Amino acid sequence: MMKIGINMVQNGAHNSGWRHPDADPDIANDFEGYARIIKMAEDAKIHFMFLADGAAVRIPHRDAEELSYHGHIDRFEPLTLLSALAAVTSKIGLICTASTTYNEPYTLARKYASLDHISHGRAGWNLVTGWSEDEAQNFNRDTLMEHAQRYERANEFVDVVTGLWDSFDDDAFIADKETGQYFRPEGMHVLNHKGEFYKVRGPLNLRRSPQGHPVIAQAGSSGPGRELGARVADIIYTGQKDLKLAQEFYADMKARVAAAGRDPAKVLVMPGMMPVIGATEAEAEARMAELKSLVHPQVGMQLISKTFGDLSHLDPDDLVPLPLPESNGVKSARDQWERRLRETPMTVRQVYEEISISSGHCVVSGTVETIADHMQTWFENGACDGWNLMEPYFPGGAEDFITKLIPELKRRGLFHTEYEGKTLRESLGLDPVPNKKTQPGVAASQSEDRIAISH
Repeated sequence: MMKIGINMVQNGAHNSGWRHPDADPDIANDFEGYARIIKMAEDAKIHFMFLADGAAVRIPHRDAEELSYHGHIDRFEPLTLLSALAAVTSKIGLICTASTTYNEPYTLARKYASLDHISHGRAGWNLVTGWSEDEAQNFNRDTLMEHAQRYERANEFVDVVTGLWDSFDDDAFIADKETGQYFRPEGMHVLNHKGEFYKVRGPLNLRRSPQGHPVIAQAGSSGPGRELGARVADIIYTGQKDLKLAQEFYADMKARVAAAGRDPAKVLVMPGMMPVIGATEAEAEARMAELKSLVHPQVGMQLISKTFGDLSHLDPDDLVPLPLPESNGVKSARDQWERRLRETPMTVRQVYEEISISSGHCVVSGTVETIADHMQTWFENGACDGWNLMEPYFPGGAEDFITKLIPELKRRGLFHTEYEGKTLRESLGLDPVPNKKTQPGVAASQSEDRIAISH
């Protein structure tokens, strides 16, 4: 069965989707709006809601006037939002983004473990290193840290986080009122991590969470990103538009996972995809044209500048010049676009319309049957394990695929009709994570850990 998540990007993945007649332009700051959509998604048995995030207004701009046409400006802090949504749901997974570059491992480990407890085992962390200069300038830096160093830090960061999640055995807390002992001392494990970038003692001041480790998703598709994902991730997010390239990515990731000593079947590759649904092909085509018409040229030019450089000197109907400038941000996106444009030249307008609509992910328009055919072909031909579905605007875009597309996938036997377990790991068919500190070979260090905490 394919896995499906709903990617709820503020007021829609389409940067100008808020202008659509059926859009609620204020939904990015409306908790009740989020709650309505996630309840619909849970009723449809969608595996998880995913919230992308960044700690900045990550849109290149010279002044407020230039920025004022963009719809992706304001958003809730995602862990706060998911903690609230956990209280109004019971089955659907809750995944959000946090950067390894602009957080501390202890704080992040504690927050996601807390969400896992609050949600009774439905939390997930989308691990990113950050790509925006704007974000860097909100955290005591003038420029973005170099790509290679971001991934070196990320590898150590995730090891610290997962080590902290193993601070206590699953059964460490006994709360024996008669003896007065709250937890078994041998059930506590102090990390005492001293690495190149981080020095973290531990233990985490929170018992082990229901999943042991919250689900880890990862979206980097560069070489270092793929290596990190293969080593630590349960879900690999990716932006793929072409079946052949998607198959190549899928095969490469599964091979890397196996080389890392992990089971490839237990690491899910889930590309992003935006369905644009019409009752007929002509209606879907008209809806796509309407979505493209919403893109303000100024918005389009700014959105593509992070990958294509400053193209403001060009007319929107000029071809994009090659080669593209080197990038210290999302290198995989830059490389994919250069390869694609060498095969099929595109105008500036064509590029910014595509990026504005779906943030560079696959867009499939057509009838429910056409879109389901596309999803089935990829799923059955080694291109994906499922989909992270995006919506151009809310609430209508989400309602379309929840009420029309999901039933068709169920009818074909491609999507489950009930959640398989209580936790997100169980629902996704992922194995539980044993506590590394209780595995063979670590017993000797445990006594040292317990001694360390007493001094």
